[in-house]
Amino acid sequence: MSGVVAGPDGELRCPWGLATEDYIAYHDTEWGRPVHGDDELYERLCLEAFQSGLSWLTILRKREGFRAAFAGFEIGKVAEFGEADVARLLADEGIIRNRAKIEATLANARTLAEWGAGELDALIWSHAPQPPKTAAARLRAAPKTTQDVPAVTAESTALAKALKKAGIRFVGPTTAYALMQACGLVNDHLAHCISREAA
Repeated sequence: MSGVVAGPDGELRCPWGLATEDYIAYHDTEWGRPVHGDDELYERLCLEAFQSGLSWLTILRKREGFRAAFAGFEIGKVAEFGEADVARLLADEGIIRNRAKIEATLANARTLAEWGAGELDALIWSHAPQPPKTAAARLRAAPKTTQDVPAVTAESTALAKALKKAGIRFVGPTTAYALMQACGLVNDHLAHCISREAA
């Protein structure tokens, strides 16, 4: 199935959103809805980087472990982590124990701690494409199947380049597009999905 599918409640959803209970909750209440705030976007940026090469379900199921391990993804707190924290994180079974990703998460926090309030939010959202203006145009533009959803766009490529230029590590165009989808910069819920208009 690549188009919308009826869930147990009879409502139409993106097919991936019905794979597990975890996905149903994430699909229905979070994915594609606008996220703002530097700490909030830093968390999503980190989680998308940790997901690279893995299933998103793995990240979802470890999300609370990540939040506990990384001080709730408060940029200022993570920026103060040192070598002892790296050792602690590498031993933490509640997260993905990948040294390169952990070190990038800490380095990114140190970089972002030097930015002014709202700068990360402004940078990320400056790459959001303009949505169609009318409901009819939005429906026409909506992907009909999962094959209509891109993995990379010109905007995600530009966002990845802008983040890299600003000193942010471990974010390529594909990860940047996943961030854009998750944080509502784009609405990739399929046409007729119950969450499309809510996003």
